[in-house]
Amino acid sequence: MTQELHQMIQMYLNRCKLQKNLDIKTIKAYGIDLHQFVAFIGDNESPLDKATITIYINHIHRLYKPKTVKRKIASLKAFVNYLEFEELIGQNPFTRLDIRFREPQQLPRTIPLHIIKKFISTLYGQNQAKMTPLQRKTLLRDIAVIELLFVTGVRISELCSLRPAQVDLINCSILVQGKGAKERLIQIGNLDVVKILQSYATEYADDISQSNWFFTNRLGNRLSEQSVRNMIRRYVTLANINIHITPHQFRHSFATLLLEADVDIRYIQKMLGHSSITTTQIYTFVTMEKQKEILIEKHPRNSIVINKLHGVTYDYCKV
Repeated sequence: MTQELHQMIQMYLNRCKLQKNLDIKTIKAYGIDLHQFVAFIGDNESPLDKATITIYINHIHRLYKPKTVKRKIASLKAFVNYLEFEELIGQNPFTRLDIRFREPQQLPRTIPLHIIKKFISTLYGQNQAKMTPLQRKTLLRDIAVIELLFVTGVRISELCSLRPAQVDLINCSILVQGKGAKERLIQIGNLDVVKILQSYATEYADDISQSNWFFTNRLGNRLSEQSVRNMIRRYVTLANINIHITPHQFRHSFATLLLEADVDIRYIQKMLGHSSITTTQIYTFVTMEKQKEILIEKHPRNSIVINKLHGVTYDYCKV
């Protein structure tokens, strides 16, 4: 039965690739989750019954964080639904299985705006007079990467996967291929960033032409996501910033700062490429500074004028 399950998993993953056109990383994650399930059940003669799956779910709850558990259950459920649809199993064990559980909400970790300013200023403030031509070229690319991450809110995987044809520096936009091969057009709204990207495209013209990737490494190959993470760590150290910064935090900051600027969440949803607005709503938490601004400047109580009580001392909070 174990060998048969492995074969069915491969059939399912092929379908995800060829028919659903899912991202290669998503397919890889599905494969890891499903083969882990098969390894857990071993030679069980009834691997896809309600009791076995319940034991497995209890097992992964003890090993992983809720978010990971949720993904692994979703991977298994999608696979079982496929088997039912293809009539490879008689009954779907998830039909009468309650898999709901409370997942603690984790607010997205953002980068304070003053830290972003310090970080970007550090890149522009490098002493290029002491650099070799290769170092100056690399610095230009690093600035282009960080600026594009922050100004568009794209995922790091989307940025590193950009092809030259997806970057339109005449109309100041990029065509991003997001999750599920969904495309979205994002405007680059800052002319300084456009100029940096134009300078980068000119400097790296040969590398871009030969590799057919917009962002390349020193070997002329596609710039990897890990290279961007390492690059950010390097500049964080140079800037004497004492917080951990990841590429995805620029995306979180992009969304949060736009919300604080009163941009409609539906526009932010489209720019981030979220299929459901529920995903975007995690950014709707109100920061203390924004909350203070709202309650001090806009609360209707502040427009009510009354006579103060005699003999009462009033202490005011600092605003």
